[in-house]
Amino acid sequence: MAKWHAFGRCKTRLSKDIGKSNSAKVQSVMTKHTISVAKFLQENKLIDISIAISGLGLGNCKRLARELGIKKFNLQGKGCLGEKMKRQIIINKKFCARHKIKNIIFIGTDLPDLCHQDLLNTLKELQQNDLILGPSNDGGYWLIGLSEKIMSSHIYLPFINIKWGTENVLQNTIDNFAKTKLSYKFLDKKIDIDTIIDIENRK
Repeated sequence: MAKWHAFGRCKTRLSKDIGKSNSAKVQSVMTKHTISVAKFLQENKLIDISIAISGLGLGNCKRLARELGIKKFNLQGKGCLGEKMKRQIIINKKFCARHKIKNIIFIGTDLPDLCHQDLLNTLKELQQNDLILGPSNDGGYWLIGLSEKIMSSHIYLPFINIKWGTENVLQNTIDNFAKTKLSYKFLDKKIDIDTIIDIENRK
């Protein structure tokens, strides 16, 4: 899930401290880093990458995907984050079925600390768990991995009753699973880069 690194249209909280041009550059660098990490696994035939982009029309979206070296891309579309993620699942369902892909992993593009081991750990944990969450410092998550069981029968669970954009996103998601027999696992907590304080806290 990526946002176009346009001047004045991304990292608005960060731009208040470092300026719109610099915040756009930060977003661009983090997006390219995320793609680079994912490509390492794709080159080893462990995953297939699909990028979902917001802030661009179809033509420019196609151009950006080509620049990033990604063949499969979609627009995120309208709605909250949960609606956008569900839309991507629906869009990619046929591709997953055709290529016998059982799990879907969503990754944000705000993580300079993301490494290929994070994704390898996610793939490993999805063999034993239904849901994988990478908690972030702001109360949300930097990754969510959905198993075949969730994909087939419980796809609504990670996305309902969530107060998106608040510090309760992770807890709301966990609460949705509390009364089920579905299992979940946490990865290490990471810092999403949204403000100058987030950058300072990484030092």
